[in-house]
Amino acid sequence: MSRADRQDRADDRWVEHPEPRYPGERLGLPETGRTSLASWKSRIGALVLDWALSMLIAIAIFSPAVLTETDWRRFMTLAVFFVESALLSATAGGSFGQLLLRIAVMRLDGRPLGVPRAIARAALVSLALPPLIVDGNRRGLQDMICGTVVVNRR
Repeated sequence: MSRADRQDRADDRWVEHPEPRYPGERLGLPETGRTSLASWKSRIGALVLDWALSMLIAIAIFSPAVLTETDWRRFMTLAVFFVESALLSATAGGSFGQLLLRIAVMRLDGRPLGVPRAIARAALVSLALPPLIVDGNRRGLQDMICGTVVVNRR
């Protein structure tokens, strides 16, 4: 195959799979508005709100020792975060922080998130590493594994 033929084939591949114009286009999501991808600012803000609420709940239930002790109580903020995130994601479509910032977790196929998927996603987020591994559609490893995406509600 000549160099020109190889170049023509490379050009054809580019035409078949052009670069997306915006994140989420390849997922069939709109560029703006309802069900468009949530911004990083909203997602990080929701995570900070969720962690703050989880810390307050853990302090209220287990005492301020959750902030200083080195025994089992040091994991109570994480446990509250996991339960809050899984429970609210399964029932309301997003964690407390996500609901407050008007973003939601949805499945790519449009069906309800469901309890098993919400638990798996919350567990992966609780590991802290999966959210750091992202693709071009603002999906963390937890979203890629669970077939979900975080979108705007407005």
